[in-house]
Amino acid sequence: MPLSPRKLGAIAVGLALAGGAVACGPKSADSAAKGADAAPHQGGTLYVLNNQPQTNFDPARLYTSGGGNIPSLVFRTLTARNRANGAAGNKVVPDLATDTGEPSKDATVWTYHLKAGLKYQDGTAVTAADIKYGIERSFAAELSGGAPYLRDWLVGAKDYQGPYKDPKGLSAIETPDASTIVFHLDKSEGDFPLLATQTSFSPVPKAKDTGTKYADAPVSTGPYEVVSNQDNGEHMVLKRNPEWFAATDSQRKAYPDTIDVQGGLDQAVINQRLSAGVGKDADAITTDTNLGPAELAKTSADKSLSSRVGTGHFGYTDYLAFNPKVKPFDNIKVREAISYAIDRTTVVDADGGSSLAEPATTFLPDQAAFGYTPSDPFPAGANGNPAKAKELLKEAGYPNGLTVTLAHTTDKNGEEGPEVATAIQDALKKAGITVKLDGMEHNAYQDKVYSVKTEPGLFLAGWGADWPAGGPFLGPIFDGRQIVKDGYNFNSAQLNDPSVNSEIDSINKLTDLSAAAKRWGALGQKIDAQALTVPLVHPVYKRLYGKDIRNIVISDWTGVLDADLVAVK
Repeated sequence: MPLSPRKLGAIAVGLALAGGAVACGPKSADSAAKGADAAPHQGGTLYVLNNQPQTNFDPARLYTSGGGNIPSLVFRTLTARNRANGAAGNKVVPDLATDTGEPSKDATVWTYHLKAGLKYQDGTAVTAADIKYGIERSFAAELSGGAPYLRDWLVGAKDYQGPYKDPKGLSAIETPDASTIVFHLDKSEGDFPLLATQTSFSPVPKAKDTGTKYADAPVSTGPYEVVSNQDNGEHMVLKRNPEWFAATDSQRKAYPDTIDVQGGLDQAVINQRLSAGVGKDADAITTDTNLGPAELAKTSADKSLSSRVGTGHFGYTDYLAFNPKVKPFDNIKVREAISYAIDRTTVVDADGGSSLAEPATTFLPDQAAFGYTPSDPFPAGANGNPAKAKELLKEAGYPNGLTVTLAHTTDKNGEEGPEVATAIQDALKKAGITVKLDGMEHNAYQDKVYSVKTEPGLFLAGWGADWPAGGPFLGPIFDGRQIVKDGYNFNSAQLNDPSVNSEIDSINKLTDLSAAAKRWGALGQKIDAQALTVPLVHPVYKRLYGKDIRNIVISDWTGVLDADLVAVK
């Protein structure tokens, strides 16, 4: 389940720094501070100060290569995100493979060939069988935590329990020779090259597999190897891998000699240390800690600090979710009325202000890779249209207004928290809608709103991208075949529209990602018009980095300062 970057930076955190790069749709091409733009050089130690530890540092257990790209310093995959600023970073490129994959005509079979000269840190050769084994071990229950797509996509994989229980492996993955791997899918998947960037596609030599202890000393194919891993990722130290060669890897630069990653730090302490920039902290970055409104105000007033703050956009949407199975939300007029009544200006203010949130009128994030097309099916301006909302309520049979309950978390300063809930309550009151607030602790909230059995009629939610495309954004939320009745269900509208399902299948057959994006955009507009959600904001992220940090590059794919490219003074 994708989590908000404001909650868990280790999955996919939105960030951009002032190096002319922002994540998921740059708003400008302003250059960074001169220091950040200075020519990078090799040497030194890069310090990473994080709130979240790098737990379960095993390619099978990592959901993506996010977390500030720390995993990709060690684990290479068949394909990779392009290490480039802004929108150029949304491109998928070869990594271990010679290209991004050879699809069959219907995109149900994908073939990859490995580059020559690939080695592990001990000098042994990387083989296709190692990649197959690495994927298979991600199916083991004791190594759970990674992305679930392959279980659904590979032929005959739904009941597979991993190589520890079934050493025969997955017949859907073939390795006809040491440098070729072939995947057989249950259905057409044009996004397969994007999926192949995830860490489960990292090779693991069977002879070096230590099961649940593998995270302590994983075998590296990247420019760095793990020297120590204390307390399950609380403190990790990486040093150069002598068997990594730039000739086989165009994406990683490996400037620092050592990378020291510290997790479990208080967020306020992280920002204080980066702000002061004393000693080692001048060579430090964070990949999961944002500046809050008060911190941002102080930082903005100091030119020396503001030059080290950037603005980033990750592919994420905060929204108001409806359950049409619960009255009165079964009436589209009621849902439309609420859509018109929302005052996005007050929601933005509740989310920290315009520096930390941008108003959203589409469920898809506002960037081309997702197929974003500017639209607003219920145009209400910046402050809502209570008159139009009252008109629709009257048509719905509620001339005197109505009372509804809005579920939210008790998390302070969160997109699903009381500040945003109160802003919505105030806006709907102007339209004659009385909103009763139902706040609950975060875990209890998640269990309630993502269960078909207990899902309320109206609640706050958010969704982020596993990769920059419309499929992983629209599919889990609106594909009726993904409704989960006995587990976490994200299709809150419980929409099971055959035309939507069919269009999803049709788009998935496309291997031309640009053509697919246009189709995702059109489908997004069709769904938005049904008022099944009310898009509220696309979050904005502000982060500090050390004064001696160089070569700042942030792609729109992850929105995180790229540790693969950063250098220290």
